[in-house]
Amino acid sequence: MKITKLTTYIVPPRWLFLKVETDEGIVGWGEPVVEGRALTVQAAVHELEDYLIGKDPFLIEDHWTVMYRGGFYRGGAVHMSAISGIDQALWDIKGKALGQPIHSLLGGQLRDRIKVYSWIGGDRPSDVANNAKEVVARGFKAIKLNGCEEMQIVDTNEKVEKAVETIAAIREAIGPHIGIGVDFHGRVHKPMAKVLARELDPYKLMFIEEPVLSENKEALRDIVNHTSTPIALGERLFSRWDFKQVLSDGYVDIIQPDLSHAGGITECRKIAAMAEAYDVALAPHCPLGPIALAACLQVDAVSYNAFIQEQSLGIHYNKGNDILDYISNKEVFQYADGFVSIPQGPGLGIEVDEAYVIERAKEGHRWRNPIWRHADGSFAEW
Repeated sequence: MKITKLTTYIVPPRWLFLKVETDEGIVGWGEPVVEGRALTVQAAVHELEDYLIGKDPFLIEDHWTVMYRGGFYRGGAVHMSAISGIDQALWDIKGKALGQPIHSLLGGQLRDRIKVYSWIGGDRPSDVANNAKEVVARGFKAIKLNGCEEMQIVDTNEKVEKAVETIAAIREAIGPHIGIGVDFHGRVHKPMAKVLARELDPYKLMFIEEPVLSENKEALRDIVNHTSTPIALGERLFSRWDFKQVLSDGYVDIIQPDLSHAGGITECRKIAAMAEAYDVALAPHCPLGPIALAACLQVDAVSYNAFIQEQSLGIHYNKGNDILDYISNKEVFQYADGFVSIPQGPGLGIEVDEAYVIERAKEGHRWRNPIWRHADGSFAEW
């Protein structure tokens, strides 16, 4: 079997899909994208295409190695996201050709289903208690929300109190046993992260996510001394080498590699195994589309330390299209009692509605991150 063609589709709301074709008619799908940089990743995919055409799609480990090491400059969001989508598609081809789900080729599943959490609210957390109750009423056992608005490196007690009031209202609304993930989204710097972590401790959170930006991860050493809440981080790390120091430092309890950013199934399987050796949990980042989610579930299926999966159904970013719109077998992501079953179909286990993908690609998107500013006019992390 030989790879014959790579086709990319920029589709709403903010995704990039990839179709890899072979000379035997078997097609694989991937989702290589950086949110807000879809066009850049699309170009990177087609640069890698030059090497892949004519190659055997089964040689995934070799192709991954060449795509990563074959350029003098390597790593980073764009390069690794391009590799990620190609890797997903190659695994999809191999699974379909052999009539097996990807997790079967990775050693076989060790769980039948995995807990999922649902996003509530939007970028600015307010009036979210009712939203949280509605999500719990639909069967979810865990939720996540942005924990604060823009926050300067040293900010006011008023900002802290507002964040705490939001979390307190949610905890009161949904009771003591529903998991709450609070995402600081890298908006908080070390001085205020210590304060917020301490003030939120009484609400028994499932985790605090990105209490500081990944490039400031040395600050975690101090933050962990102000809270008993598990610390999660990793959506802006892109390889096992990026995760190496995070794991060896020992300040993170949950890692969140993104299957569309951190090298795909091949690399995230290795990152998960590294984390297991440090007794660190796995909760893959996935506010993206159905192909990315299907890839996450393949790794969840074979990773002992996986405990929960992010998913984007109904997330506030999904304007115009949602994850079920692009697949024919919509039942594959049917949530029950706060869990989703591990897909059992060949390859990724999803059937991409190619005609609909092509139709929506005619509209495409140019999604961009919001740009926020503080009251003094300086740039604020979003």
